[in-house]
Amino acid sequence: MPLNRRKFLQRSAVTGAGVAVAGAVAAPAAQAAAPAAKKPVKRYSLTVMGTTDLHGHVFNWDYFKDAEYSDAQGNAQGLARISTLVDQVRKEKGRRNTLLLDAGDTIQGTPLAYYYAKVDPITAEGGPVHPMAQAMNAIGYDAVALGNHEFNYGIETLRKFEQQCRFPLLGANALDAKTLKPAFPPYFIKKFPVPGAPPVKVAVLGLTNPGIAIWDKAYVQGKLTFPGLEEQAAKWVPKLRSMGADVVVVSAHSGSSGTSSYGDQVPYVENAAAEVARRVPGIDAILVGHAHAEIEELLVTNERTGKTVVLSEPLCYAERLTLFDFELVFAGGRWQVESVKASLRNSNAVADDPGITRLLSDEHAKVVAYVNQVVGRATETLTTVEARYKDAPIIDLITKVQEDVVRAALAGTEHASLPVIAQASPFSRTSEIPAGDVTIRDLSSLYVYDNTLVAKLMTGAQVRAYLEYSAEYFVRTAADAVVDVDRLTNANGRPDYNYDYVSGLSYEIDIARPAGSRIRNLTYGGATLDDAQQFVLAVNNYRANGGGAFPHVASAKELWSESTEIRTRIAEWVTARGVLDPRDFASVGWRLTRNGTPVF
Repeated sequence: MPLNRRKFLQRSAVTGAGVAVAGAVAAPAAQAAAPAAKKPVKRYSLTVMGTTDLHGHVFNWDYFKDAEYSDAQGNAQGLARISTLVDQVRKEKGRRNTLLLDAGDTIQGTPLAYYYAKVDPITAEGGPVHPMAQAMNAIGYDAVALGNHEFNYGIETLRKFEQQCRFPLLGANALDAKTLKPAFPPYFIKKFPVPGAPPVKVAVLGLTNPGIAIWDKAYVQGKLTFPGLEEQAAKWVPKLRSMGADVVVVSAHSGSSGTSSYGDQVPYVENAAAEVARRVPGIDAILVGHAHAEIEELLVTNERTGKTVVLSEPLCYAERLTLFDFELVFAGGRWQVESVKASLRNSNAVADDPGITRLLSDEHAKVVAYVNQVVGRATETLTTVEARYKDAPIIDLITKVQEDVVRAALAGTEHASLPVIAQASPFSRTSEIPAGDVTIRDLSSLYVYDNTLVAKLMTGAQVRAYLEYSAEYFVRTAADAVVDVDRLTNANGRPDYNYDYVSGLSYEIDIARPAGSRIRNLTYGGATLDDAQQFVLAVNNYRANGGGAFPHVASAKELWSESTEIRTRIAEWVTARGVLDPRDFASVGWRLTRNGTPVF
């Protein structure tokens, strides 16, 4: 669809590039800090608050369990909690001395977010206002950086969300593919008046993730392009300083590790926030996102100026709130940042804001009813309890759905005649689809990650190497040793989600043999696998992009990809059939052996 930049251009008319807002009410009087001086030194205290990776979490509610969210660490989630924390900070600091930002991934990640993208979409004529827009407007966010998941439902949904927000969505490195001009506002500027002194001018530069070009290729290819964070920061920060910015904060949907999950498929670093701080002069602080990490304060020295840049990442799902406390002094005719200190506040320390609860209780109730909707009937109970070490039908359900989706997508293409195989991992050890009525919640809880589907072209030899790597998950166990299932898996710390089934094949994993030589009797269609044969591997985007470091798959030719979550495809598959019967999808494709003898 053509990009509609009218809103951005209107918003940018005054500054020519971003969004400028002047504070409406004067700040408290600056205080004298040096009584011995002839003139009092003017000072100003500013607090910039930040969240990131909210992923559709408004309330402390687990839609998959139909219960209040809880975990072993005692965390609490949701914007209703953040609203309470923000109110506390504003009372402490003075609302007119604060700024509230977010670093992206806002409108995807929970059934609440999915519901208002697909079930009762905000894009429909006369459609609803997105709950995340309602909540963030009510809380009073000043600016939000675009995350990669903002693009998961397509540009039309994102643009509608943008229209519904009373704050700008920033993305200096989200460019129109044809004009190479910003498709979203690059920055936001706000002035904080100080009696007896010039206002403090704060600029916020928003940067998103270059991986969008891969992860949401179906939506953005030919429409948007995403250059590197460092490159665009180096372009915009000097401009912001030349426009008189006294403080420059970057809101970056990019982690701080310096790594990329997509290898060399994109020539820009995925997790580049620390590199931006290190290499681009003129930045005071960076609100970090994307990595779902908790980093209270990370100090990075800029290699050109020697100045310390303060980074902070406030965990995900609204579990934490970052505070950047700035102290400024007016000297030499301008405001200068004297110090920056980052800290975190925990959502579990407060209760929900009753105002947010009242605002969105109806939307929440609709989604609770939706996920508890019965979409089919299971002929027997399916569980993941033994799925790590036995070929479990419940995992075969995932691979069957993936196979069907990819076959349909490739119909009519030059690759339509190739055999389709699929991978899936035993993500959870406790998932269960009960016999009898099956709800959307039951099916969604089977696939706990927001992965999407990709089709990759692989050879038989590459599939064999893939399986060998996967089989490293098992602890080597001698033929005469007692098998303890609690100690059989996770060799060398390999997590469950980095062990893959591959459907459509038959093979044994001989755990008495050393890693690298465990795959035995590998066949396709009843015949020994031909190393030269071509297959289409239906694989999740995490694995396709190099997650887990499985061999060959990241560099394999991509035939197709989409942005609909695999968990959604599972729900659609069951809904279309009405009956969930293992005879329609289950198969014993693999088993563990020791010297050819089955372990189970």
